[in-house]
Order: sequence, then structure tokens, then C-alpha cells
Amino acid sequence: MNECEPDRRAFVKSVTLGMPLLAHSLGSVAEPARPVEPARRGPLKISCNLYSFNEPLTRKSMTLDDVLTFCSDVGFDAVDPTGYYFPGYPAVPPDSYIYALKRKAFRLGLDISGTGVRNDFSLADAIHRREEIALVKAWIDVAAKLDAPILRIFSGLRVQPELMREEVTEYMLEAIDECVAYGAQRGVMLGLQNHADFIETADHMLELLNRINSDWFAANLDIGSFRTGDPYAQIVQVAPQAATWQIKEKLFVNGKETETDLSRIMQIVRQSGYRGYLPIETLGKGDPRQKVPLFYEKVRTALLAS
Repeated sequence: MNECEPDRRAFVKSVTLGMPLLAHSLGSVAEPARPVEPARRGPLKISCNLYSFNEPLTRKSMTLDDVLTFCSDVGFDAVDPTGYYFPGYPAVPPDSYIYALKRKAFRLGLDISGTGVRNDFSLADAIHRREEIALVKAWIDVAAKLDAPILRIFSGLRVQPELMREEVTEYMLEAIDECVAYGAQRGVMLGLQNHADFIETADHMLELLNRINSDWFAANLDIGSFRTGDPYAQIVQVAPQAATWQIKEKLFVNGKETETDLSRIMQIVRQSGYRGYLPIETLGKGDPRQKVPLFYEKVRTALLAS
């Protein structure tokens, strides 16, 4: 034993014994912290899905670097840089660009909560489906290099009249399963987004989610893309399987576009047990440099109140 050990122990003991007296003398300073409800303790952070900046990015009036700086200034915790806005998409950008973007985000204090591609696994032609699988795998590699934990994918377009939904589902699942297995090798989850296409309802979504048995596959829950019935009920159905979200300004109640009840959405998020990023996405006309900060504040307020 070190010869200084008894002195160290005596010091710790004296400090520990003195703490109750000190706490008593300080009154409320030493009172135990108020317990936090378990539902409120899960870390939830706000991310920006960069599709919000679709118009300035496609018109090249803003670059991804510009958007990252803007999001950092607004106060976002993270960004979701959709693959469409990388130079040369759908081709994979050079590593130098990927790493420069990752460095930029890091220096701005932003996490990269995910990224995404535009794929279609509903294609009847097997050769074309192989091309779509190759696209997703290539962008899984990009996600891994970005340290993005999840890549957002689509199922595909609506079923063609000459095909049966059951038939399309089978070869769609084969394609997704292959990509999920590759994602697991690269440490990247795949998040399936409902997009009012092949996936129109929660039941459509859950059929695909439940038939692929992998921890590397989950829902990218787009609250604005259930266009029939009660969207809130369908969001509740899918929420337990969400690994990321898309929080939008509006959703469709029985087919009618209405303002999103953000308090209700945050309640659903909390009750589902979700912990992670809540990417927001603004759509429609208007300058995203004005729309995004406004919606960010609405979401942040609803989140703090939940």
C-alpha cells in the first residue's frame, strides 16, 4: 500500500462526514433534485432534413456547406444531408468531398443524423432492381464514411396494373434484405420511409418491417405521408419501430391537408419510447431560410413541453 494512502483515506472520510453539515447549512442548495419522469428523460434532438432546402440547393444558390452553417446558426443538433444534393448524384462523390463535409459538420457542432437515397425496388425488371440495389449499397458506403448511423431508403412506386402486390412485395423484400445485410457489415442501419407510394398505410409499412428480421432495419417514419384515414392512429402503429422520423408542418387527415398537431406528435414520440433524432422537413413554397427557423422553434417548443 502506498504510504500516502491512509492520509488520502482520512481526507476523503473527513470531507464525506462533513457533507451533511455543509448541506444543512446551505439549505435548499443541497436538497435532492426533483425526479424526472422517465418519459421525459430520453434524449431527443432536433435534426434538419436538408430536403427542406431543396430549391436553393438544386438551383445552386446555396451549397451543402452553406446549409450546414445556416443550420448550426439556427441551433439544430444535427443535419440529414440527403444524397441528392451531393455533387454528381447518383454517383458517389469522392472521399475528399465526403470527409470535408463531415469535418465541416463537426466543426459547426452538428451531428450527421442520417442520409438518404432515391431508390425503387418495385421495378419488375430484375436487372433494373440489381442497379437499384447497387445504388443503395454504394450510398451505404457513403453513410459509413460520414459516420451517419442510418440511410433512408424507399420501397418503390405504386404497383403497376399488370403486377400483383403480393408478387412485388416478395422481390422488394429480397432487395431490401440484401441491402440490410450489407448495411450491417458497414455499421449502417436502413430506414424504410413511407412515402404515399407502394407504402400508403401503416399496414403496408408494417408488413415490410415485420418480414425482415434484422436489428439493422427499421422505420423512417414520415408523418406527412399517410394520405388516407387517420394519420395519427397510423403514426402510433409504426412509432415503436421508428429509428428516425420526418416531422413535417402538415399532414393529411382523411385526405385533407391540415396543420400538424405538434403537441400530439411529441406525445406519440414519448409514449413510443423513442430516443434519438427528430429530423424536421419543411415543404412547399417560401424561402427555407425563413420557414426552417420558424418550424424549428415550433418543434422545439412542443418538445420542451412534452
